[in-house]
Amino acid sequence: MSDQISARNIWLPLIMGVVMASGIYIGTRMVAVPVATGNNKINDVLSYVQDAYVDTVNRAQLTDKTIEKMLEQLDPHSSYIPAADLQAANEPLEGNFEGIGIEFHIQQDTLMVVAALSGGPSEALGIQPGDRIIKVDEKIVAGKGITNDQVFKMLRGKGGSKVKVAIKHPGSNKLTDYIITRGKIPIYSVDIAYMADAATGYIKVSRFAEPTYDEFVAALRKLKAQGMKKLILDLRGNPGGYLNAATDIADEMIDGNRLLVYTLGKSRPRTDYKAGKPGLFENGKLAVLIDEGSASASEIVSGALQDWDRATIIGRRSFGKGLVQEQSGFPDGSAMRLTVARYYTPTGRCIQKTYANGVEAYNDDLLNRIKHGELMSADSVKITDTLKYRTPAGKIVYGGGGIMPDIFVPLDTTYDTDYLNSVASAGLLNQFAYDYVDSHRSELKTFSGAADFRNRFNSNTILNNFYDFVEKKGVKRNAEQIKRSSGLIAVQLKAFIGRLIWQNEGLYPVLQDADPAFQRALKFLNS
Repeated sequence: MSDQISARNIWLPLIMGVVMASGIYIGTRMVAVPVATGNNKINDVLSYVQDAYVDTVNRAQLTDKTIEKMLEQLDPHSSYIPAADLQAANEPLEGNFEGIGIEFHIQQDTLMVVAALSGGPSEALGIQPGDRIIKVDEKIVAGKGITNDQVFKMLRGKGGSKVKVAIKHPGSNKLTDYIITRGKIPIYSVDIAYMADAATGYIKVSRFAEPTYDEFVAALRKLKAQGMKKLILDLRGNPGGYLNAATDIADEMIDGNRLLVYTLGKSRPRTDYKAGKPGLFENGKLAVLIDEGSASASEIVSGALQDWDRATIIGRRSFGKGLVQEQSGFPDGSAMRLTVARYYTPTGRCIQKTYANGVEAYNDDLLNRIKHGELMSADSVKITDTLKYRTPAGKIVYGGGGIMPDIFVPLDTTYDTDYLNSVASAGLLNQFAYDYVDSHRSELKTFSGAADFRNRFNSNTILNNFYDFVEKKGVKRNAEQIKRSSGLIAVQLKAFIGRLIWQNEGLYPVLQDADPAFQRALKFLNS
């Protein structure tokens, strides 16, 4: 095993609540697991349990659980991934999965195509939004109480394999058979890139996957060709991804051969990652949006930009993930991700928050932030004052618990009511949008595009229909709360409807009309 942490062997995952999300991961190595020799207590216990326990045990499962529990005692980010889960864990970072390439929605027990994904086999065959999949491999799936998991099992599969589907097109009573050859379906991590105004570009990056850097460069080139002079880079809710994607993207915005990040551990010597190539956006005003869901790779990018005084960070304190994991693969297809180092921003700060009180307290950190009012007021943020660092321009930045923004934007609770929470938690905004688009598709297609839809579609005219729909679903009207929440409900309905026709181009620009952090960034860049 190499002593060097390479750009192919690093993982920086994020845990939010009790959910493991993506972090930074580069590659997989196979390691030899030594056979027990001499006094190996763990192996002895497993053998004794297998031989003498009152009931039959599955040694492989018992071994997996033992490894999981052992790694849990080390830190919140060392983890074990069983062979059955490894592919699903890697797909978002590899930037693709294998299947037929559709976005779907189960509507009244029927599988409806929301969109045929760009570059996928379904799109190539002409499958359209609104199509209903009635049969899969001659088996009727409509009206059978089908679940999302069942759909994944039926339609996903190894590239090159075939699946036969019978589809009912809107307005037709006939079924049309398609034989779809499954293939690699791209998972895009740059959700959208568009001009927010005549001079300001906006790029939303949802993860740092294998193709993210290429997507980011393409987005920069497109926006620069449209006259971009200023940029809003949105990393909110981005849980991380590949280290080299993070450093390559930072290099596009930081000039010279400046340090971007370095890693250091007990058995891992310091490794520096520096800028080196001419970047596409090394000049021009830059704002980066972060929040409590921005972790690892997101913190590397925002930390480097903040430390070099290259960008103004806007939003709320980031997650606080500064540990480096190295992934080792086992012959059975499982893998272990072991913390081997910490990473440090250019000023030398490690932004890893404490895990001294155990994994449970670590996982409850976000709930505690909410409880202490941190998401509402910058004054409520607990910063370790002794960990102060100074940027070249003299700005004080902090370590020991995430990236603190330069401009704090509190969580917007203007529209927050029990009524809205009930509607949202039941998924009724999305469900109404699906139904509306399904019955008004021809009318919506009269708009020339997403921008025309954003300018001319008035969702206030359908609010009463929405309230009636919600009431039929069991959420009673509350006039006072509806009055308070109606503005956000109208925006979200419009955005969800737009997305079902124009994907993210119909979603983000509409949502950002009511997005305080986005509006604050736009105001800052234009000031």
